This record gives sequence, C-alpha cells and structure tokens, in this order.
Amino acid sequence: MVVKSRRKSQNKFYLNLLEALAREKVFLSVILVGTVLAAILTGYGQSAMWLGFLFAAYAAVANDSIQSLGTFIESNGDKKWWMLWLYVGAIFLITVSFSWFYFDGDVTYQRLLNPDGTSKYPHPENFSFFQIVAPLVLLILTRLRMPVSTTFLLLSVFSADSSGITSMVGKSVSGYALAFILSFVVWYFSYDIISRFFKKRKFHRAWTIIQWVVSGSLWSVWIMQDGANIAVFLPRQQSGFQFFIFAATIFVGLGLLFYLRGDKIQQVVSEKIRISDVRAATLIDFTYVILLIYKLFISTVPMSTTWVFLGVIGGREIAVSLSRKKKGKRHKNKAFKLILKDFSYAMIGLIISVALASAANKSIRTEIFRFFSELF
Repeated sequence: MVVKSRRKSQNKFYLNLLEALAREKVFLSVILVGTVLAAILTGYGQSAMWLGFLFAAYAAVANDSIQSLGTFIESNGDKKWWMLWLYVGAIFLITVSFSWFYFDGDVTYQRLLNPDGTSKYPHPENFSFFQIVAPLVLLILTRLRMPVSTTFLLLSVFSADSSGITSMVGKSVSGYALAFILSFVVWYFSYDIISRFFKKRKFHRAWTIIQWVVSGSLWSVWIMQDGANIAVFLPRQQSGFQFFIFAATIFVGLGLLFYLRGDKIQQVVSEKIRISDVRAATLIDFTYVILLIYKLFISTVPMSTTWVFLGVIGGREIAVSLSRKKKGKRHKNKAFKLILKDFSYAMIGLIISVALASAANKSIRTEIFRFFSELF
C-alpha cells in the first residue's frame, strides 16, 4: 500500500510537471532561443551588446513593475491600459532625456559613470556568455513570481571587482531596514485612523489625482535609481542613435507590460491587504518615494529598489496584522509567511547574482575563493 501510494504521488507530480511545461511552452522556447543566441553572439561586441540590452529592457521592467508600478496597476484596474501606458511612458521619456542632456550622454544619473569618467561597472569590449544570459535568468525568476533584485542580478556581472557588489549590498540592506521601520511606524501608530477613514468604499476624486502624481513621482525617481540596470549593456555615454533605441525600446516594453496588467509578478502586490484601495496604494507609494529620494541624493552607488520596496510592504503587513482586532493568529501568521517568502526570494536572487558575477569575472571569483579559504 505504501509503495502504491508513493508511486501514485510520483505520477501525479510528473503529470503536473508536464502540464506546467505545456502551459509555458512559448516562454520556454523564448528562453531556449535566447540562450542559443547568447552562446552564438558571445565575443561579437555590438551584436552581443544589443542582444543583452533587449533581454535586459523587458526583464528589468517586467520584474520591477511590482515595486514602481505594481500598486498603480492594482488600484487602477478600471482604467484603460493605454491611458496608464502613455502617462508612465511620457514620464520615462522626460526623465531619461534630462539625464542624457545634463550628464552628456549618461542616462543613469551617474549610477554607472563617475564624474571623473571612471566606473565600477565598465562597459566591456566583448561580452561574456554570463553577462548576456543574466537578463534571461531574471526573466525565469520573474515568471516564477519571485521579486528578486534586478540591480544585483544585472549589475553584478559587470562589476570590475567585489567592491561594486558589496557597496550595492550595503546600501540595499540599509534601505530595506529603513523602509521596514518607517513603514511599520507609519501604519502601526496610525492604523486606527487609517482603518476608520478607509472603511468608506467611496472616496473623493481628488485621491485619484493625488495617487497619479505620487505614482508618477515614484516612477521618475525609480528610473533615476534603476535605469542603470537596463543601460548597463550600452556605452556609458550614449550617442543620439543609441539613446533613441534605448528610449523607444523601453517605451514599447512598457506598453506590453500595461497590456498584460503586470503579468505574473503582479501577484506579489495583489496578495497583499487592500492594495487595490487607491488611498492605501497612495500611502505606500508616498512612503516608498520619500525613501528613494533620500537614498538617491545620499550617494550615487546603485541600490536595489526591490529590497526597499519589500521593506515598505513588509513593514506595512506586519503593522496591520499586529494592529487588527480580530481574534486568533491566522492573519498574523499569514503576514509573517508572506514577508518571509518575499525576503527568501530576494536572498535567492542575491545568491544567484553573486554566482553569475563570479562566473563572468575572474577577479571576483578569485576574491570569493580567497574569502572562503580564509574563513575555513
């Protein structure tokens, strides 16, 4: 009986696996073709550069939609997708155009290019296989609804040495902690007022205007922080033609993102408590944008905005679960499990990022081996 039961469960597992593969056959085909193209074009400078950029353009925007645009998409489900796209797309074009003009071809607000012309993430003449496939790895993790850090995953493989990675990690960890604490304090100590105010299903039309202004500001600041994740494949100072391709590609990609309403990764936002309420979404975005602005001006070191976003969402979830008057621990346990799951996925992304960086860069690989040899 035991053997029969075990065999039955194994057959069920294989059947579910085959069904999942059948559902994702188009996506898996894209990943397979992309990997083959990456292997073929490795060592071909310009061709490899544009291929990697195309992968990164969609992968980064699709994964990061949960943090910069997720609450905006969730709370505007009644709006036409193309209205949201044109609004967000226009902000994107204005933001990157300003950086391109002001910083003489640099679209990253000096996240990749220091004022003296040096960079911790130099643009390679020949791209390695691991640099090109890094965005494909991000696409796979996105498909699995894992909110991993695009900053770690895409910039780590371009880092000249381990200091480029450690500086990112340090700034991101402090951003997560600060976001978690601030969000917890805001929602815990104002929960009674907020819950009474939000009980009314109807809200003033001004809230929609406020949310669009706050979300637009958040999106613009996010581009200043994370635009480097996409532009890392292109020269640190882009020509007019390169800038046109860069801007047009992402603008079209945003259209696809809004047409799909955030796609798979949107569930990370949808499963949270009452995010569809425009007032709650606005408060979350406001907390998030304040933190990003603070981190933006404190240094030009790239930072994982995903970690900051998870801190904002995590602090809110814990605060709300502790403040609710419902008996029992079910909702509290659910909140803690959600936060643990999101944080675990973020850590998995960090581990994969370091592994890819060490595979792509011999100096980083040597430093990691030296660290573990000294440790043990």
